[in-house]
Amino acid sequence: MLPLGPKLIEPIAGGGFPSGSSFATRSLLSTKEADVAIIGYARVSTQDQNLSLQLDALKAAGCEHLFEDRASGAKADRPGLAAAIGYVRAEDILVVWKLDRLGRSLTHLIDTVTALDTRGVGLRSLTEAMDTTTPGGRLIFHLFGALAQFERDFIRQRTRAGIEAAAKRGRKGGRAPVVTDEKLSRARALIALGLNVREVAVRIKIGKTSLNNAIGPSSERRRSLGEARADDAPGAGFP
Repeated sequence: MLPLGPKLIEPIAGGGFPSGSSFATRSLLSTKEADVAIIGYARVSTQDQNLSLQLDALKAAGCEHLFEDRASGAKADRPGLAAAIGYVRAEDILVVWKLDRLGRSLTHLIDTVTALDTRGVGLRSLTEAMDTTTPGGRLIFHLFGALAQFERDFIRQRTRAGIEAAAKRGRKGGRAPVVTDEKLSRARALIALGLNVREVAVRIKIGKTSLNNAIGPSSERRRSLGEARADDAPGAGFP
């Protein structure tokens, strides 16, 4: 049996694979000439977790070659899985201890199994007793696919309904405005009294940039400030 992990099929310097390795041998044979293989894949989420339970179960299931990852299921970069998928050939079977060891989500699991099925590779899960090389296993897989599509459609439908309901109540999508109509009215009144934008922003407790954007074009700000200064100029308001 080959050593565990994706390192067993890493190419040697200058390209190609080590002579005598089973990967190099299989790559030189046609699909019909190559022996059908049962390949195992195991994964744990952290370096501290132990793979022994999964590896023992995969060996007992007859797996000839084993690949492993120590990475969170949410991570897309899993070299062990990539190596296992690259190793399998038509009519091979990829075996996992549990379905959640293979896919990051139901959608990702469906996509992965579909890609394997397109290449003529079966999937077998020991815990769920699912085998896509059997009629019953294929039926379960298609049900999974239908459920995944139903979930996506349901989420889209609820999202669309929520947006339409909010629009009828006069609400727009996105974050609530920082500068409300009340704060903007107060800001204009303070600017008219002669305060600059920075001082007004501190008074009404909002950011200077947000207030600048809410007031409008810089010309309007200059006009407001100019009018405020004119009102405060000596002799303003007297004949």
